[in-house]
Amino acid sequence: MELHLRRKAAHLAVLSLIVIVLNQQCLKGNAQPLVPAVFVFGDSTVDVGNNNYLETILKSNFLPYGRDFDTKEPTGRFCDGRIATDYTVSLLGFDSFPLPYLQARSTGVNLTIGANFASGGSGFFDSTAQHFQNVLTMDQQLELFKEYKGKLASVVGVANASSIINGALYVISAGNSDFLQNYYINLRLRRLYTPIQFGQIVLDLQTKFIQNLYNLGARRIGVVSLAPFGCVPLQLTVSRQASGCVESLNQVASSYNAALNRTIVNLGSALSGLKIAYFDIYNGLLDIIKDPSANGFTEARRACCGTGRVETAILCNQFSPGTCSNASEYVFFDSVHPSQAANQILANNLIFAGIALVT
Repeated sequence: MELHLRRKAAHLAVLSLIVIVLNQQCLKGNAQPLVPAVFVFGDSTVDVGNNNYLETILKSNFLPYGRDFDTKEPTGRFCDGRIATDYTVSLLGFDSFPLPYLQARSTGVNLTIGANFASGGSGFFDSTAQHFQNVLTMDQQLELFKEYKGKLASVVGVANASSIINGALYVISAGNSDFLQNYYINLRLRRLYTPIQFGQIVLDLQTKFIQNLYNLGARRIGVVSLAPFGCVPLQLTVSRQASGCVESLNQVASSYNAALNRTIVNLGSALSGLKIAYFDIYNGLLDIIKDPSANGFTEARRACCGTGRVETAILCNQFSPGTCSNASEYVFFDSVHPSQAANQILANNLIFAGIALVT
């Protein structure tokens, strides 16, 4: 109970910060959300259902995914409930979440508050997405954003569309799949490049993506770090790691993150009018994993779904034996993705890091 209250108190502290900022906005005569819209690009960590509309095996639009979501139904999020960006959007003052663009493009619903272009299995390397066939590459996500801009202008007019695009918050969360679902299972890539060399190639592609997004009007960009992917249950299983994390993998992620942080600083200086921030989930998630009980969790090495060792996507389903009854006690919901409870903590960290972007 004490740990639960501690987790709740931390969330209330973030809410208090947001309320203060919102009150400042109200005093200025502006009771709207802190930004006009939110746009999200990336992989399964931030996909809210785009893969539902693609012919791919990498889906999560079935139970037990979504069982703790607001509607108690699966949405295509790789989680039992909300992902970190859902909490971020709510804390920014929005009443609803930006839809997956592949849904919004056909209905025209909620186009003015932004859209989510993320696709589970995607990466900065096109071949990363191609492993799962038909998931959206990062370049394809950017092309869909261009399409979105045209649709938005037709709804609100060119001037208003430009104001929304320039004032919006952009979140980019990708790169983990490039390593886990491409490099480390691709013998050809491992023969050609060391992990550090491969990481530099991915970083160059990520830098180009950010620059292209800037050229399309983005001026407030939050870039999410790689996770400590040597600690995810799937990697612990594959590596037969009896205790601790696979440190060689974490070192690769940590090295990449350091280079990414330097690149972000340089881009912020080089690109006029750009506000850009490094969103560190590596250390936040690692802290939770290393001391789960201090954050209200009882299990950090095994996921909630099934055996908790290998189940993700189609392997994590309502027939998976052994699935836990209370996912809030687990850091991971499936063998790769954090639970809603862990995502809430990570979102709190992102808000503190990114508040300068939205004020």
